[in-house]
Amino acid sequence: MAVVPISPDRQRLPAWFKRSLPDHGTSAETNAIVRSHGLVTVCEEATCPNRQECWSKKAATFMLMGDTCTRTCTFCDVKYARVPPPLDPTEPQRLADAVGELGLRFVVVTSVNRDDLPGHGASHFAATIAALRKRDSALLIEVLTPDFCGDAAAISTVVTARPDVYNHNLETIPRLYPTVRPQAKYQRSLDLLKSVKAQDPTILTKSGIMVGLGETDDEVRHLMDDLVAHNVDIFTIGQYLRPSLEHHDIIRFVTPEQFSIYETWGKAAGFKYVASGPYVRSSYFAEEVMAGAIAMPGKR
Repeated sequence: MAVVPISPDRQRLPAWFKRSLPDHGTSAETNAIVRSHGLVTVCEEATCPNRQECWSKKAATFMLMGDTCTRTCTFCDVKYARVPPPLDPTEPQRLADAVGELGLRFVVVTSVNRDDLPGHGASHFAATIAALRKRDSALLIEVLTPDFCGDAAAISTVVTARPDVYNHNLETIPRLYPTVRPQAKYQRSLDLLKSVKAQDPTILTKSGIMVGLGETDDEVRHLMDDLVAHNVDIFTIGQYLRPSLEHHDIIRFVTPEQFSIYETWGKAAGFKYVASGPYVRSSYFAEEVMAGAIAMPGKR
């Protein structure tokens, strides 16, 4: 296991995290469009370190159903409430209008968990996909959904709307679920991914994790095998960065060399595409990741 000792305050990033960022010009333009349509992005709510880079390319990951989640994952910066505000039925169209204004060819749409709702908000995903398709039939759409509490009808609702990529993140290895994802179930997430592929084999399936939460490299490798066994096409893996001192501790910083090893393991396991690196997030360069997976049709 490639490990870098963590300083006592757990805040100092290793040297390989230093990088040049683009200026704020186009990023500010993206911000203005998002604001003008009253939308929420995971880029902001989850305090993503790639926000400026992605927004400078007009790539934002839109977050449906508000900015408040019904779960308490210890790695996440999205705020919590047992019963968040009701859904806004105008949101799908507002999101489609923003995508048109941004001129996107590829869009990623995610959401908070809404365990308080009938169907867990799956119909809102479907309505958003329909609005996007109506505006631009050539648009490529990736959804990153919650587990919908394993509700088969909810999963089918999203699959039937036919996104191009269906992403659902495992986030971490099974041993850490009780402390990292206390309301989630590892096998339930695997079953969701397998169900998507069984219902529509043309949809690319995708999942990702963060490292640095306390997992071992052997556990990461076993997780990859689990995903491949459940017919997942694309795997993403990046370094966990703590949003604040109140969140789950950073247990280790994984070196770029070890991320290269993860990529080798993932390719050998049978994924169509592996994105592995310190700054990788599930939606990071999502369009390029999808293109890479499509370019390997005979992989599995």
